Amino acid sequence: MLLDKVKALSQNQQPTVLVIGDLMIDQYIWGEATRLSPEAPVPVVNVKRESTTLGGAANVAQNLLALGAKVTLGGVIGNDAAGNELLAILKLQGVDTCAILKDETRPTTVKTRVLAGNHQLVRIDREVTHPINTELEDQFFDALQNCIAQVDIVLFSDYNKGFFASSLTQRLIKVANDGGKKVIVDPKGLDYSKYKGAFIIKPNRKELAEAAKSEKIHNLQDLQKAGKAIFAETGVNYLIVTLSEEGMVILDELAYKLLPVKATEVFDVTGAGDTVLATIAYFIAQGLEVEEACELANHAAAIVIRHVGNATATVEDILHDIQNLKV
Repeated sequence: MLLDKVKALSQNQQPTVLVIGDLMIDQYIWGEATRLSPEAPVPVVNVKRESTTLGGAANVAQNLLALGAKVTLGGVIGNDAAGNELLAILKLQGVDTCAILKDETRPTTVKTRVLAGNHQLVRIDREVTHPINTELEDQFFDALQNCIAQVDIVLFSDYNKGFFASSLTQRLIKVANDGGKKVIVDPKGLDYSKYKGAFIIKPNRKELAEAAKSEKIHNLQDLQKAGKAIFAETGVNYLIVTLSEEGMVILDELAYKLLPVKATEVFDVTGAGDTVLATIAYFIAQGLEVEEACELANHAAAIVIRHVGNATATVEDILHDIQNLKV
């Protein structure tokens, strides 16, 4: 039945999605490592090629594009070459970048990964994480009010880089709720009170335990106990907790449902959370129930973790994955 629902969606109008969050570039340096350096006990990488993809909220936008959504992206970049490259890639792909502002006090976040074969040796981060100033916060809020009115659903992709100050986050959620637009949050940090009023918060197991100030989550009872603390703090409708190789759990205040993992191979989990966020939002915007959207997101995540680096899944890929599992 879900398969038939998804097939029917292709005849519907494209959903429009606003993604707000931390923007970054992921650089990959690919090479071979066959010897150790004489200078230190580290591998020497003979570089064969380099590639660049978009990360953070920009990767969420790319996942939505792959599914067929129209996307507006809001966030802050530096006034630098990396920021200009990020904007150029987004515009080429058809993302509306009118709500991306430049902050003169920070560089654009760039994460560089060095790989030998499919094995990551080191990651180098260029970033600052201080909060954006109040003047820029006001400019950003003004730019987003009209955007929120024109979209079907709003996503927050929080990577804890100083963008989601509590005041700005609450102002944005209020505008969305006043306009009848659901807000789905991929959270970071310990303070979930700033997400109060959202429709869904999507932490992983570790993030939920830390935010709920509980010990490690070992079982579903622990999960429900931690979830209860977040429900009390935020009033959120649903918590969707990703459990890595165990799949994900949908929690509301009264019940839970475990969705086992669909992956048959795992090469790289980079960006899998972004894929889950985008897929859930896309299908909820298309009118599917939360449980149905999560089931499809589980398949999408299984598809992307079979690839190294940030990857995306199309609706056709998801349908194919479902059909293959039924064979």
